[in-house]
Amino acid sequence: VQLQASGGGLVQPGGSLRLSCAASGSIFSTNIMGWYRQAPGKQRELVATITTLTSGGYTNYADSVKGRFTISKDNAKNTVWLQMNSLKSEDTAVYYCLYRSSPTWVTYWGQGTLVTVSS
Repeated sequence: VQLQASGGGLVQPGGSLRLSCAASGSIFSTNIMGWYRQAPGKQRELVATITTLTSGGYTNYADSVKGRFTISKDNAKNTVWLQMNSLKSEDTAVYYCLYRSSPTWVTYWGQGTLVTVSS
């Protein structure tokens, strides 16, 4: 599985950015896609994920981004987006796209895209 992420950049506090991540290769219908982030000197942490099941799906958000970030997905395109609104300086990090699926649940990571929130 290959993941191609894009959309990072520099934005002022209170601004918005939209990240995208397209998966290609051996994609299974039951999967998890989403985003983690890693700020300088900190561990990688969950931002948001979207789980796709044969009977539907659900999203999961870190408490720190609830109400500000929205994750969405186009299953036909195997693409996930992260709409980030009301950005804060503490959102500054490298954002990594991820993909997991049955049967192995191995995690694949994208190359990372830098989001800098600064005035």
